[in-house]
Amino acid sequence: MSRSIQALAYARPSALTTEGGAGLLGLETSGGLTPVGREAHPQFFAGFLSSPQAAARGLLAVADVAAARYYQRTLRASLDPVVTAGGDRLRFESFSGCCGVYARLDVLPEGLDGADTGHGTTNVDVNNPLREALSRLSGDEPLHLRVGPDELAVTTLDGPVVEKKVPLPDRWLRGFAESQVITAAFDLRAELSAAEAVRFLRSLPRTTGTGPGSRAPLWVVPAGRTLRPTTRPVPGAVCLPGPERLTALQRVLRHATALRVYGPAGHDGAATAAAWEVAMPGMRLTLTLSPEPSRGFSGEGAVLEALAGDEAAADADLVSVLLSWEPRIDIADLAAQSGLSPQRVRAALTRLGTAGRVGYDAADAAYFHRELPYDAHRAEARNPRLTAARTLLADGAVHLHTPATTGSGTATVRSGERRYQVREAPGGVLSCTCQWWADYRGRRGPCKHALAVRMAHRERTTTATPSLTTNADTTTAAAGDTR
Repeated sequence: MSRSIQALAYARPSALTTEGGAGLLGLETSGGLTPVGREAHPQFFAGFLSSPQAAARGLLAVADVAAARYYQRTLRASLDPVVTAGGDRLRFESFSGCCGVYARLDVLPEGLDGADTGHGTTNVDVNNPLREALSRLSGDEPLHLRVGPDELAVTTLDGPVVEKKVPLPDRWLRGFAESQVITAAFDLRAELSAAEAVRFLRSLPRTTGTGPGSRAPLWVVPAGRTLRPTTRPVPGAVCLPGPERLTALQRVLRHATALRVYGPAGHDGAATAAAWEVAMPGMRLTLTLSPEPSRGFSGEGAVLEALAGDEAAADADLVSVLLSWEPRIDIADLAAQSGLSPQRVRAALTRLGTAGRVGYDAADAAYFHRELPYDAHRAEARNPRLTAARTLLADGAVHLHTPATTGSGTATVRSGERRYQVREAPGGVLSCTCQWWADYRGRRGPCKHALAVRMAHRERTTTATPSLTTNADTTTAAAGDTR
């Protein structure tokens, strides 16, 4: 697995302390982006939490996911959560080491008191002593929250005194991007009261098999005021693969006011991703699960179409200039400012999502701006299917057929020693004769052959020439036939 080392430098460890009888939760920040550029230790908030216990347990839940692997549990995983200040709220995000669970705690305006919230994104230190202190927090005494160093620390800081070096797999980066794009297609599928939410979540099995012989995914269907588990994907059902992956929600159940479930509008019986949100006073905690415990978001392929087109790339460059850490991005407003259609703005936001520059909040049904504090463009540069498709195109292995030959909407792609037929179905969906399409039929994004054909079509349309591809017989294909 390809990975790099992420170096995180903090002015001092995050800590929960008591000063003058009042609690102070100091979350230290590492280098991140703000409206004035990159800062070594940005400060985003200094004020009070309206619901201290709920916030503490919500932060612990996000840290739980960052330290967890729900598949191949013997391998270690740990990455400090990411915090984004959006001017009126704080969002804490993390991703599991197995790339199958995305967690986010949104502390909303009504959950913050006493100060303005800044703008920007960075990592925050969540160490073991802090976790233990947060776990022991009790009572409803006021709790002061500081995200970033106080002024004294800024003026006396000679250099970082706490440094962490953690592995950052490429799959983790791709998973962060894929989960945002997939969530943008979710709708609210069910809502439970606090009492029903607690009853339902506590009734779920804590462990399930994740090997080749494991049982089929669990599904849930609305039944009166609650959800009823079922093993069959009946109409209206929401997939719940690996219910043990919702364990982090147990942290906040005593503070829950509602449970909301988001998922795709329809399914063909195959397992799908879904988002589970626990609402609390002034905040909400959301866990988004991949379609299978053994199948992380990194291989879903939802971002590939957005990465393949040059027009979306140019539009994304334009739209990115107009973003300013909005907690809710208004597409109509961006369309008016950029001169693009709403459809092109949405495509541009999808493209920006693949680089971690925007996230998606299903509760608001809106994108939000953030800049992940790492080189998220690696998610594009090292995506194996995207890289393979570009190699096929560069080697002239794609032959687009004209209406005068075998009909419109068809192409031949030579890959290794084989040729594959790619056809365009109504609605623009490309199918292929390769094994990847036979196995997944588009559920995990296009295969490399279809992706290369999509690129070739766009290239020909952009240059307005009859054909820019050479005959497959005169080309040298990419070595091997990796997916």
